[in-house]
Order: sequence, then C-alpha cells, then structure tokens
Amino acid sequence: MMIDKQARYLQTHEWVRKGPGNAYTVGLTAYAIEQLGDIVYLELPPVGKELQKGDIFGVIESVKSASDMYIPIGGKVTAVNADVPDNPDMLKAEPYGKAWMIQIEASNPAEFDGLMDAAAYEKFLETEAH
Repeated sequence: MMIDKQARYLQTHEWVRKGPGNAYTVGLTAYAIEQLGDIVYLELPPVGKELQKGDIFGVIESVKSASDMYIPIGGKVTAVNADVPDNPDMLKAEPYGKAWMIQIEASNPAEFDGLMDAAAYEKFLETEAH
C-alpha cells in the first residue's frame, strides 16, 4: 500500500502535507481510492472558501458509493486541482502527487501536529482490513 511518509492522515483517509510556510496540500489516500473503485464524479470547493478542521471540503462518487471528504486542518482554500475532476483515473496513479485535491493556507498550523503520522496511519489501516 502506498503511503506518503511526509503526510499526516485522518481516519476518514484524507491526507495533508506541509508546503512552504502556512501552505498545505490535501488529498485522498491510496487506500480510500482503492476502496472506492471506479470514480465517476468529484466535487471540490471554490478558491477562497474558509474551512474549519473536520468540515466537508468535497464529495467523491464511485460506482460503489458517494463519500464526503473532510479537511484535516482548517484554513482558506488557495488552489484547487482542476485536472482531477476531469481525469479521476489520475487518483489511482498518483494519489500523493499530481492528484492532490486542494491547497490551503492554514489558519492554525498546529492542527497538523495532532494528526496521525504515516506509521500511525499504517497501524490504523491494519485494523480497517479486519
């Protein structure tokens, strides 16, 4: 299973990675994408939207189900990856690279430190598999 060692994780399978300064990149984990199967629709927030930690920032639909996506840390959306909704297959190939979903300017960067690191997320996945 592909896991980004630099990212932090939510139990709902979103990841966030520190960028320069207060910039953070957010996406969906390889595990979540694998569980969803063929993705048919993706809705992302507009640039400028303010989000609090735990808010829904988008919706992803597959042939199996629809799921809300939750923001790991609060902040203002500064960029949206417009390529992903038009080409959802890129999520399977590069969930931690080109298939990032949004970038935010964190309102409270300390929230990042309270999230699961890669090792904790791997342990969490072991419990999910059973």
